Amino acid sequence: MTSADPGPHPATPGGGGTGGDGSSASAGAGRDVACASAGADLGLLSPMRGGAEATGDAAVLRAMLDAEAALTRAQAALGLVPPEAAEAVTAAARAEAFCLEDLVVRARSGGNPVIPLVADLRAVAAPFGEYVHRGATSQDIVDTALMLVAYRALGPVLADLERTTGRLAALAAEHRDTPMAARTLTQQAVPTTFGLKAAGWHRLAGDARIRLTAARRSLPAQLGGAAGTLAAFRPAQEPVPEAVEVALRLPGRFAAELGLAEPLLPWHVLRTPIADLAGALAFTAGALGKLAADVLVLSRTEIGELSEGVGGGSSSMPHKHNPVRATMIAGAARQVPTLAAILYGSLAAEDERPSGAWHAEWQPLREALRLVAGAAGDAAELVADLRVHPERMRANLTVTGDAAPAPALVDRALAAPSSPPAPYQDEAPH
Repeated sequence: MTSADPGPHPATPGGGGTGGDGSSASAGAGRDVACASAGADLGLLSPMRGGAEATGDAAVLRAMLDAEAALTRAQAALGLVPPEAAEAVTAAARAEAFCLEDLVVRARSGGNPVIPLVADLRAVAAPFGEYVHRGATSQDIVDTALMLVAYRALGPVLADLERTTGRLAALAAEHRDTPMAARTLTQQAVPTTFGLKAAGWHRLAGDARIRLTAARRSLPAQLGGAAGTLAAFRPAQEPVPEAVEVALRLPGRFAAELGLAEPLLPWHVLRTPIADLAGALAFTAGALGKLAADVLVLSRTEIGELSEGVGGGSSSMPHKHNPVRATMIAGAARQVPTLAAILYGSLAAEDERPSGAWHAEWQPLREALRLVAGAAGDAAELVADLRVHPERMRANLTVTGDAAPAPALVDRALAAPSSPPAPYQDEAPH
């Protein structure tokens, strides 16, 4: 979907501020569509979500505008557009100047939000509006924007995972020798130690952090033009070899402007980045889900070996101390694999630009990011306040056996590297 026909609506700067999921306080002057929050999904039925500000409609709008401005700056750096155009487009690309609800309504006719956004941005950037989106296709901007959204959303997730792994390492060391029953197929099996259980959680959380870090580092910009050939980015005045060289340099310059990875090829139908991110998100949800599942079992009233430091109440039973954080993590862990399956399914995309496969990714990817953000935040809080009850562990232990190697396994686990192989960037792209 290109923006060759961006629509008849002129842009009107000065719209109201926007909320994390697309609400807006006031309409831009001259709009027929009022900016109201009545239709916004604010997460009333999604308490396990996180990262609303990083993944909401306002964040996506900001990322699309960042991509458009970065494209003009990259073209200016290579002599494809005047430097003044880059300055004007960058100054015009302010999210507060656009009405989200209006863009939502107008996006339906073309199937994506870039078409009406480009029309508005061109009007705001006048007299340099002709340099907005030059040579690009809508998928270039949406894909790049979603990579920016993912990059920005994953920074806090990685920080939460670091907090979680640190606390789990401390729990494993503290309870290296604390005996408890190992349970297999729901029954007590042989003795183990709580330290070994915590060390297992620590390894899973560390593995998730490694995978998400690798996925975040490799998130690429997208730039290919109408059919992924870069043909529209060749300077017409240059001889063919030189013109091709400029076109080939542009994606790297564009990616550098945004702090994203440089793509080897346009990946309109080569969805490796989405699949890799989906896999890392699904693994993270599952890894944290294992922690939550164990906490839920061990905090049952009749077991009582663990409890959440700050539990939740009940609307009908005031005596209850519900393991709410573990419950929210478990809820997220059951949803993300299905969302990842949709993203993997979109690998089978036809032609050079697909119909439906690309569009099917948008909401599942954003929801997976939100659920993993929520799970990571809940996990960090859960382990920070987790209460361990060694006396109940000993009292519940009814089987005999030797757990002597378990403490040594704890030592081995804690001695092994659990961090990404190199420092990751905490700062968001430009």
